[in-house]
Amino acid sequence: MFKSLFTQKKEPVHAPLTGKLVSLEEVPDPVFSQKMMGDGIAIDPSENQVFSPVDGEVVSVFPTKHAITIRSKSGAELLIHMGLETVKLNGEGFHVLVGEGDKIKIGNPIAEFDINKVSNTGTKIITPIVLLNGEQFKIENRQSNQSVTGGQDMIMEITKK
Repeated sequence: MFKSLFTQKKEPVHAPLTGKLVSLEEVPDPVFSQKMMGDGIAIDPSENQVFSPVDGEVVSVFPTKHAITIRSKSGAELLIHMGLETVKLNGEGFHVLVGEGDKIKIGNPIAEFDINKVSNTGTKIITPIVLLNGEQFKIENRQSNQSVTGGQDMIMEITKK
């Protein structure tokens, strides 16, 4: 009985996009590759639909629709940054399906990211998924170099420190 009180519960994080997993260090933007915002993983997407990676709540949707922050049930905050330098597109190619305060479940559609339209602007579509409050949480069982299905496949687990 007491053992369960001291065991850290692992919270699964699922792929928000269908595509290929890429290590954060390989993202061609130093803000992400040098983990200035936090640790995580990235996906090179092959499909447009974006799904919630965790059960939780939408914390913020950037006005330019290119990034969404979600707080999991345990309090971990995850940033899904659709593409690199996509803020300059002023929302072109993005359709957000959720708003701040919305409760979401793993696999719920949260946005559509027109990867062809964004790609055609010369902008990179690789999408970092960053743990923003890494001082309170740690990433475990991080997957790598494999294809994943958005809303279905687990890409990592998060536990409280």
